[in-house]
Amino acid sequence: MKGFTCGGGVKSLAASRGVAEQDYMIEQVKQEFECRVLWCEGRPCLEYGDLEELDEISDYVKNKFGRELSEVFFTAIESLPEDV
Repeated sequence: MKGFTCGGGVKSLAASRGVAEQDYMIEQVKQEFECRVLWCEGRPCLEYGDLEELDEISDYVKNKFGRELSEVFFTAIESLPEDV
């Protein structure tokens, strides 16, 4: 996904829009996509399946909420393959 940076410089929605709005957006993403949200030090981290899914989630957040993915999630990480 273009323009997404992990870590530094991410503006907290808790300060600008409120935690309730961020929680709502996260729940909508979880309902729409088969992804997980991990929490690290109280910040949401998106776990996605592959880059195509990440692009789809990013487009969804932008089109539905008018936000960049980095405004909703602290970071995004690709899922590790499950051991068989």
